[in-house]
Amino acid sequence: MGTVITKCFDYGQDEIDALTSVDSALGEAMMRLGRIERVIIPDLFAALVHAIVGQLISAKAAVTIWERMQIQFGDITPSNLAMQSPDDIQKCGMTMKKAVCIHQIAESAAKGVFCLDELYDLSDSEVIKKVMTLNGVGKWTAEMLLINAMERPDVVSWGDIAIRRGMKKLYGHDTLTKEQFEQYRQRYSPHGSIASIYLWEISFE
Repeated sequence: MGTVITKCFDYGQDEIDALTSVDSALGEAMMRLGRIERVIIPDLFAALVHAIVGQLISAKAAVTIWERMQIQFGDITPSNLAMQSPDDIQKCGMTMKKAVCIHQIAESAAKGVFCLDELYDLSDSEVIKKVMTLNGVGKWTAEMLLINAMERPDVVSWGDIAIRRGMKKLYGHDTLTKEQFEQYRQRYSPHGSIASIYLWEISFE
């Protein structure tokens, strides 16, 4: 079985203090919850596949499929997955559409047509734009790559249902408009990703 290398998102007391100073409700929640270790996947290809697997399904289902893929294929690398057929990938429990996308991206990365390492030199918005040129990758998936692989510090995803649910719970809203979301996102800046880590936790409480 392959084991995808993981680490925890790197942040410290400075970020927590900064967020607490601009948002007392978030500050109280952070104090109550303590430090949250957000496990991320530094390898861009594995993280991208992981994000595609997680599109529109529960976190629990995503974990199951991800574990099956590692048992089935070993290391989650472009060359390894390019050798599989979309049928083989689909058998891990995902839709055929996702399996085809993952296979195409693996082939593209293995042949050097799409160079993931080039993303490190780009700004957040440029990364999103470039990654969205890949079949099956939308803005949410690109934003998850920014947080869960690249550790970019200031990402809050409107497309993430759990983040929006966390905001609603934290501030006592029944609904959340894009305008309200943007106000909170700007308030958290430049530490939006750390706010996201806590909003995820709040949404599942």
